[in-house]
Amino acid sequence: MATETSQKQLRWYNIALLAFVAVWGLGNVVNNFYNQGLTVVVSWILIMILYFVPYTLMVGQLGATFATEGGGVSSWIQNLSGKRLAFFAAWTYWVVHVPYLSQKPQTILIAFSWLFQSNGSFVKTANALVVQLLCLVLFFIFLWMSSRGITTLNRLGSIAGSAMFVLSILFIILGVSAPMMTGSSIATAHMDQLSSYIPKFDLNYLTTIAMLVFAVGGAEKISPYVNKTHDPAKEFPKGMIALAIMVAVSAVLGSFAMGMIFDAHHLPADLYANGAYMAFQRLGAFYHVGNLFMWIYAIANAMASMAALAVSIDAPLRMLLEDADPHFVPKALSKKNKRGVYTNGYLMTAILVGIIIVLPALGIKGMNDFYGWLLNLNAIVMPMRYLFVFLAYMLLSRQLDKFHSTYMFMKHKTGGFIVGLWCFLFTAFACVLGMIPKGAFVHSVAGWWFQFGLNIVTPIGLLALGLLLPLIARRHEIAEDITGK
Repeated sequence: MATETSQKQLRWYNIALLAFVAVWGLGNVVNNFYNQGLTVVVSWILIMILYFVPYTLMVGQLGATFATEGGGVSSWIQNLSGKRLAFFAAWTYWVVHVPYLSQKPQTILIAFSWLFQSNGSFVKTANALVVQLLCLVLFFIFLWMSSRGITTLNRLGSIAGSAMFVLSILFIILGVSAPMMTGSSIATAHMDQLSSYIPKFDLNYLTTIAMLVFAVGGAEKISPYVNKTHDPAKEFPKGMIALAIMVAVSAVLGSFAMGMIFDAHHLPADLYANGAYMAFQRLGAFYHVGNLFMWIYAIANAMASMAALAVSIDAPLRMLLEDADPHFVPKALSKKNKRGVYTNGYLMTAILVGIIIVLPALGIKGMNDFYGWLLNLNAIVMPMRYLFVFLAYMLLSRQLDKFHSTYMFMKHKTGGFIVGLWCFLFTAFACVLGMIPKGAFVHSVAGWWFQFGLNIVTPIGLLALGLLLPLIARRHEIAEDITGK
């Protein structure tokens, strides 16, 4: 009894802090400020209330209901529906990491370019195809390191991740207080007028929602902690409300800070790639410390990106293949070497990442345009894994009588189903509209259609591969039955 009690000592503020570190980062502020300017302030408030809060509370109920399953989305689906849909959930969770893995080498190169050049010229002048070939080489180096079980980067990544979190908070404090503390002028005019913050809900605005959803996603990572709280029914929802407030405050104040540093009406075209570095560089100038803030951020971001690349090559693949059902995953993919590495799984990863790194660079000429396209592709593809969270909650709402939970978000079956359906449809809506190319990264009609085609073909192609694996697995089983092996 004493041991069980000691394992349930997390309080609501512990949960809120754990989730905040896992979900939030400065890039979320920079990217969405670039998309929407000051109007993103209202967007952050709306997304928190209408999407993020119900999302986290649904995750809480699912995690508490299937506590012994480790909190994995595929295990939730398997308990609620069956193995086939659970496989597609696991496949989706893995395959959406492919564009993520494709962009991390870019992030590392940009960080080092700022560290050694102290400017963003690399993004502005570099040839996209040449850079992507360098990114491919860099990715293969990390693929090799991951296959050798090198864990040094993981430990350094933990330190760098903590530093990135501290820097995100420091940016807000320094940015908001800069005019008062240093006498610097406010870059954006009319920040004191309410009209500056009201979005225009047109098609251009709707195409940017995917980036907001991408920014607040990932709450399912905290599901294993639900049953470790002191009183799940009371403490967990309180922690999630606190998390939403913390994220909203950070997003709003961070956007204010961006508006004070950059003119929201005339933003640099390379803000996606260089914005955070430029922001810290300008803060360094305001506070008379030169490039110090920018150098610290560049080092932390490079180390955090390298660690994230190494971890994301192996961890999601293990989630897919560790307990793979041979009816859905060909046995060849589950082949391991003496170090316990899924060699054919790594090969599949290398092929898919290689295609996304090199092929689009044949039609997207500028490094900045390529970075912007790939970031927006991540905003389209990554939220697709959240669809299975909301699907699981809808299935759970229909089967409340069958499952016991220490925490309940919605006790009413129909009400729970409607909330789950709302988040599902909103996510799907954001992903589909996010496929429309952003004007700042398109310089011709042909370029627009090229990017639009890639935005459609890439997610459909990645998901469709998951439909082929069970067919291949079935053919292998039939062949084994015939040969008697």
